[in-house]
Amino acid sequence: MLAVCGLLLLAVGLVFGQTAGYQFVNFDDGGYVYENPQISSGLTARGVAWVFTHEHVANWHPLTGLSHMLDCQLFGLNAGGHHLTNVLLHAATVIALFLVLWRMTGVFWPSAMAAALFAVHPLRAESVAWVSERKDVLSGLCFVLTLAAYVRYVRSPVSLGRYLLLALVFALGLMAKPMLVTLPAVLLLLDYWPLERFANGVCRMLLSTDCISETLPHCNGGELLNGANFLETFLARFPLPWQVVMEKLPLLLLAAVSCLVTLWAQGTAAALNTCIPLGSRIANAWVAYVAYLVQLFWPLGLAAYYPHPEGNLPVWKVFGSLLVLVCLSLGALAYRRRYPYLLVGWLWYVGMLAPVIGIVQVGAQAMADRYTYLPQIGLYVAFAWGAAEVCRWWPSRRWLWGVTSALVLVVLMGCAWRQTCFWRESETLWTHTLACTSSNCTALNNLGNALVRRGRVTEAIAQYQQALDVNADYSEAHNNLANALAGQGRLDEALAHYRKSLEVQPNYGEAYYNLGNLLARLGQFDEAMVQFQRAIAIAEYAEAHNNLGNVLSRRGRFEEALAQYQRAVEIKPGFADAHWNLGNALFRRGQTDEALTQYRQAVELKPDFALAHCGLGSALARLGRLKEALPCLRKALEIQPNLVDAYSEMGLALSRAGRQEEALCQYRKALQIAPNNATAHNYLAWLLATCPEISLRNGGEAIEHAQRADQLCGGQRPEVLDSLAAGYAETGWFPEALAAARKALELDTRQGKQALAEGLRTRIALYENGKAYRQPRP
Repeated sequence: MLAVCGLLLLAVGLVFGQTAGYQFVNFDDGGYVYENPQISSGLTARGVAWVFTHEHVANWHPLTGLSHMLDCQLFGLNAGGHHLTNVLLHAATVIALFLVLWRMTGVFWPSAMAAALFAVHPLRAESVAWVSERKDVLSGLCFVLTLAAYVRYVRSPVSLGRYLLLALVFALGLMAKPMLVTLPAVLLLLDYWPLERFANGVCRMLLSTDCISETLPHCNGGELLNGANFLETFLARFPLPWQVVMEKLPLLLLAAVSCLVTLWAQGTAAALNTCIPLGSRIANAWVAYVAYLVQLFWPLGLAAYYPHPEGNLPVWKVFGSLLVLVCLSLGALAYRRRYPYLLVGWLWYVGMLAPVIGIVQVGAQAMADRYTYLPQIGLYVAFAWGAAEVCRWWPSRRWLWGVTSALVLVVLMGCAWRQTCFWRESETLWTHTLACTSSNCTALNNLGNALVRRGRVTEAIAQYQQALDVNADYSEAHNNLANALAGQGRLDEALAHYRKSLEVQPNYGEAYYNLGNLLARLGQFDEAMVQFQRAIAIAEYAEAHNNLGNVLSRRGRFEEALAQYQRAVEIKPGFADAHWNLGNALFRRGQTDEALTQYRQAVELKPDFALAHCGLGSALARLGRLKEALPCLRKALEIQPNLVDAYSEMGLALSRAGRQEEALCQYRKALQIAPNNATAHNYLAWLLATCPEISLRNGGEAIEHAQRADQLCGGQRPEVLDSLAAGYAETGWFPEALAAARKALELDTRQGKQALAEGLRTRIALYENGKAYRQPRP
């Protein structure tokens, strides 16, 4: 036994161990892991609550969500760790399957063979090598553990505890993936074979009569029965075979609840009668059943996505597939007494595939390799026991069957290893998918996305256009093409594709968000705000809240902007840009300590975020912590040498430290990089006008810089007018100084800031007495 378990583990490792070096792919991995802040933040109380109360990529599977969170806690966003977890879960499922089959049947080598076929068949590549299919391997393990719990329950004396354990493991499996809703039917099949509970009349009456009489309580005055005897008494009310049916009712209730939750979660993803006609879905289901059988024997040309043919299937293929299904079903039924495993294996396959065969269509795929993960176990069992039967016919040829089995497994391992290679990264995956399928607009679109991430935008545009040639109403391709065109500066074309995307799919939140970004880029801020608000109304996009805050700030609506930034960091705590923007908003309000906290978070989340380092240095300088401020500003310039704001803030910090000449150099560097930077002009004007060591020789230059700053900011910044007044006073133009200072005070009061009011009143008094101001502005 240990040798077989070791060989099974080795086989899984040889085939799928390579995935430890693989990347995430751009096919649901973002939504499941790396672009989902609730998951990527690791195990948090808020995240745990979220997975139990929200759908996740149109599914409700909290156990799967928790497993992804745990991976993020352990490995961060290192994809190799996530892949390794999938491999380990699959290996555990394989070994558990071998042990369960052996326990159920008492037959060793067929159990090992069935488990080995399950372990290394190429159809397993999608479930194991795709991080998003964690739900497959996790639910698979729960499925096999449920079988183990059921065998223990059946072959032991009656125990409510064992039954509750069975129900608990089943419930966990449903919370990993709802495909396990058919498991109660599989248990009934196992009751037929190999447990033979129908045939020999053995149900839950394994306790002897004496044992029952000893344990049955005397119920006086409505005294409750203990758990085991309550179950025994309940089952005893029903004659065989109803006992084996009635004990499945609680499990069926769990399955029904899972179905209802799944319908709620997949409400937006299910393409019911509105997209693909029922007749087309039924026809495709017949063809898919047979296609999966063909792939079982000829596992080549497997793809990540098979486009739905809708009504374009040839009639001969549809009815030919139906004929194959009918013949195989009748054959299994005819030989049920002599070879019961054939009927069980076939019904296992057909029944477990039913929820995902496409009658209730979710998404636009015709079929998917991952759907065969558990259903084909039934076929592996039928083949393994069939091979064992053949060996019994020709015992002298057993060595031949052993060699043949080994060769089959080696070939399957080679094919599975090759198929797994295609999941290495997104471009390879979609290039292979396009080679295996035709008219595949989804693959073309996703290949375009992969090329964009590599900076090959022109090639990506060609892929998007091909996708639209296949399906002119493909909303996602319009949106992605618009993004690529906008990146190339083709803004009018991009605008047209965003609007077409929303015309096709009016509830496409991402397209509203992208359209808002483009409109903001074009300076159409009011319309951009409308688009961001529409995106937020569809889904709580942290990015939309953040960018809406930016637009509101541009419009001078700072309090509203502050609220948007706060909401952005609530939704996505790991959003560094939103923390930085929130820090800026708080800094603007004079809440420097709170701003400091936000800047620190932004730097922790994104260590190479130069603007956040700059903001942190600015906040520290305002608090008088100059020794801490200067290293932060230097770090910002180390990351981004042409960051004008960092030079300006460095100059301000040096000025506060009394290093005026060094401050002057920093301001001049800032203006060399950005001659039209209003802040640098303002800081330089103030230094030239108020620093005793510098102002006597630079009063006229101070006025020039202050006037330029005032022109650049449209006369709306009181601190610039204050600098202009100081420059006038230093030059001896006190009437002009008074006028500028009074205007600054009026503007400061009107804007509700009151930040400069007290200092301005002091300076106005000096100007009225014909005196210049020679102290640093607070």
